[in-house]
Amino acid sequence: MNDTVRGTIEMSAAMAILGTIGWFVVLSGQPIMDVVFWRCAFGAVTLLFICAGLGLLRNRLSLRVFAIAALGGAAIVVNWLLLFSAFSRASISIATAVYNTQPFMLVGFGALFFGERLTLTKLTWLAIAFAGMVLIVEAAPDAGDVGTNYFAGIVMALAAAFFWAVAAILTKKLKGTPPHLIAFVQVCVGVLMLAPFANLSHLPTDAWSWAMLATLGIVHTGLMYILMYGAIQKLPTHLQGSLSFIYPIVAILVDVTAFGHRLHLSQLVGAVAILIAAAGMNLGWTLWKPRPAAAGPQPIE
Repeated sequence: MNDTVRGTIEMSAAMAILGTIGWFVVLSGQPIMDVVFWRCAFGAVTLLFICAGLGLLRNRLSLRVFAIAALGGAAIVVNWLLLFSAFSRASISIATAVYNTQPFMLVGFGALFFGERLTLTKLTWLAIAFAGMVLIVEAAPDAGDVGTNYFAGIVMALAAAFFWAVAAILTKKLKGTPPHLIAFVQVCVGVLMLAPFANLSHLPTDAWSWAMLATLGIVHTGLMYILMYGAIQKLPTHLQGSLSFIYPIVAILVDVTAFGHRLHLSQLVGAVAILIAAAGMNLGWTLWKPRPAAAGPQPIE
């Protein structure tokens, strides 16, 4: 089996696992703060064994690298808290679709802080995603079909995407640092951040809840990181980007089959618009034909 095939299998499995995370969050029956705490705790133990097995614990992190990884961990933990909270308010399908505005958050950061150029193509994808957002926000969900506050769920999903983008920007500054070690630092930061707020005096009493929480930490964190980082080392960027859309598709299918949430037509169109725009941004699809060189101006991307 060549590297491309192996990497494709690994990335597909990682994204499929990620797509089921909302199901395990809901079925755990635990407060979101506790869910994220135990995800970090079980994930930290899993990643400790992984890093030890790979010999990564012998790596000495400089204070700068550790501080950046810790800041990224704080952003990741806030991202999880917001996204998981959005599931019960706007449904897993809608929250996941809105959460996939991440590429546009990164583009915004690039323009604001790194002087990256906003091309006509990027602005067009942004406009399509914004139109999708408008369709989702203006949709009137059926009573009882979603949680207590639909609009709050959408805002939480957007905020989760923002903090994911913050973590991604910080992680870019850690080139050369083993990604499994970065992930280990991040989940350890999550344990320390949330320990004062988690309900540790009243632990779950049933095996089902513990099984859900352990799965979130071991499978959705430890195993998922192994598969994803293994795939990243083997696959070209465009293939990584295309396979990443398995995640929202699986999440929507889980929401429909496991919880019976059906998207209204406008919600469905909005979700599709966001995912297509995100795909176009990630994969570098060009909407406008470059002008001939003889015409003078630089080609439009």
